[in-house]
Amino acid sequence: MTETNTENETALRIYEAGYQISPAVKEEDLEKTVAGIRAVVEKAGGTFIAEGAPALMKLSYPLFALEAGKKVEYDRAYFGWLKFESTLEAADNVRDSLKVDPMILRSLVFTTVREETRARMKAPQLREVKRTDTLKASPRKPEESAAAPVSEADLEKALQDITE
Repeated sequence: MTETNTENETALRIYEAGYQISPAVKEEDLEKTVAGIRAVVEKAGGTFIAEGAPALMKLSYPLFALEAGKKVEYDRAYFGWLKFESTLEAADNVRDSLKVDPMILRSLVFTTVREETRARMKAPQLREVKRTDTLKASPRKPEESAAAPVSEADLEKALQDITE
């Protein structure tokens, strides 16, 4: 049984790590944070397959983080991901390093497949509608087009009635 466990730990698997970086990080420093995640994977002997650069996104609900001993609320974060091949131990190291990094608000590491599994965004197809009928303007009576001026008192009274 211990032989099987050792084989499972050394077998290479495909993993994907998704992470949300604090918006307090400046855009020019994002690459340093991502490079730190890559360094953990490379140090453990993992190899990269694909990567999505972090992009600022509005969150569905606010996240709270402790910064300098204060609770800070964020409604946006930089979302990025990377897909890599490594051992179970290396994936655990990546998971642990993401949890302790103070600039990472939330992260997730899971097993996946090598193939591209992302849903492609499709442009909405416009439906063409052909009309055979021509629209005609309805004739107006001369009295309708020239509206009588409204007095200030009538206007104030109408506003009073609406607001009550």
